[in-house]
Amino acid sequence: MATLSEPVKIYIVQSLACMISPQKVAEAVKQEYGLDIDRKQVQLYDPTKAAGKNLSKKFVELFHKTRKEFRENIIDIPLANKAYRLRELQDMYDSAGKNKVVKQSIIKQAFQETDGRVTRQEVTGKDGQPLHPVAQPQYTPEQLANLSTDELSRLCLDGKI
Repeated sequence: MATLSEPVKIYIVQSLACMISPQKVAEAVKQEYGLDIDRKQVQLYDPTKAAGKNLSKKFVELFHKTRKEFRENIIDIPLANKAYRLRELQDMYDSAGKNKVVKQSIIKQAFQETDGRVTRQEVTGKDGQPLHPVAQPQYTPEQLANLSTDELSRLCLDGKI
């Protein structure tokens, strides 16, 4: 196992808190710091996993603080922005060339992005009451208990219970 400096440990903890997989974090550490570490070593810095149960209090607090900020601050995530998604869809549409199937799919997705999705309509009767009155049970539990299996099956099939 490689010995990690404080900045590398902080980088790992914050990356894991942002829900980046241990494998991707290990690859990023290699790229950023030139350190070759295993994903199992990365997991030691995730307090939500069994491997990270002995993580120092300082890093546990950093993890939870970063995770909270990550969940609350979606503005930093481009895909969370409708304008960004639509621009990306436009770029895909432009690069689709003459492929009508792909273009049709992109048009449908853009329609959904602009809240043009089909919505469920609730149909009710007068004053919001159901169109068809709900059938009240015709049998008491005692009556049902006295029926044979065949009689119960017939009632179920007829929709009476």
